[in-house]
Amino acid sequence: MDLIDRYLNAVAAQLPQDERADITAELRDLILSRFEAKEETLGRALTEDEQEAILREIGHPLVVAARYRKGPDSLVGPELFPYWLFGVKAGLMVLAAVFALTLFIRVIGGSDNFGQDIAHAFHGFFGAGLTLIGAATLAAAIFEHQGIRPAWLTKWRVKDLGAFGLADPAAWGASMAGTETAKTSWMPRRKPGAWPGGEYLFSFLATGMFVLWWIGVLHFPGLLTVELRGEDASVSGAPIWSILFGPILLYAFAQMAVDLASLVRPHAVRVRAAARMVIAGAGLWLTWLIFEAGHWFTLTRGEETARIAGDWTLLDFDTLRTLGDSGRDLAGVAGTLSVVLVWALAFSALSLAYSVLANLGRMARGL
Repeated sequence: MDLIDRYLNAVAAQLPQDERADITAELRDLILSRFEAKEETLGRALTEDEQEAILREIGHPLVVAARYRKGPDSLVGPELFPYWLFGVKAGLMVLAAVFALTLFIRVIGGSDNFGQDIAHAFHGFFGAGLTLIGAATLAAAIFEHQGIRPAWLTKWRVKDLGAFGLADPAAWGASMAGTETAKTSWMPRRKPGAWPGGEYLFSFLATGMFVLWWIGVLHFPGLLTVELRGEDASVSGAPIWSILFGPILLYAFAQMAVDLASLVRPHAVRVRAAARMVIAGAGLWLTWLIFEAGHWFTLTRGEETARIAGDWTLLDFDTLRTLGDSGRDLAGVAGTLSVVLVWALAFSALSLAYSVLANLGRMARGL
């Protein structure tokens, strides 16, 4: 097989089956004409090295085949790239918060090797971050190659852009500090009827990451381990999580669907409010079931076990003031985490109840 045949075979392998014959025939004519012109100039037949040089001038087979390929030539085109970058940055912020929480839990457990805990957190963050980037790239590639352009790509408004500061690390720091700049520039008060597109996009990404973790695609190393002084304690879920696995997954999918619908139809205010009221009501019901279970996790170290569990009696400010005074043994850490989880569930219930009332008001006002 001569050089031309090898070159054309390499190009043909990258082309659709029904177009190979025509394209390779066209390329063969081009190559032969270039060879003949060079031979006429030199007055002799070309050597193999000279033929190689001309074929290199024409281009690598992968590059040449790409010239004939229909559709986009990149996974993420220039139009979608800024949205891809925002999604990745915002998602990495959520991951960072999750791993910071994991590190905090390990510190509560009385870690004897804080440096190793930090190394584990960074290792888990980078692994989960790579998974996130891969998923975002896959989604953008589907959008790019299928020509999908949601309404929020083209029908945006300047006054709706404040929430896009969620992808700015400096804005997170300013918000945590409670500065006036953060209040006015990062999450400014929306005018009636304005579309909080950035909030819905961020919510969609954050919930999507939760779903990936919930079904086991994303992993957070160290999340199910509490380091005590001595042997580590493993964390196992109580039966309530297995019972509610399906409902929680459906709840997350419903939340993502509402976020996506809010992006596609930004001004369907009453419909959006009704959907969010139902979602919040479902979340309130799930929170109640979880709280009523009374037992959420079990810490295990060797033959010793301790429950992370609680009830209404832990919703007491005196109990909250003594948070962290428990011992650093297995039972003490379980008691501290029990108080934290009870209060977290209580705040979650209040937030969801407020969401139900707020969206009921939006339905009534249509704003």
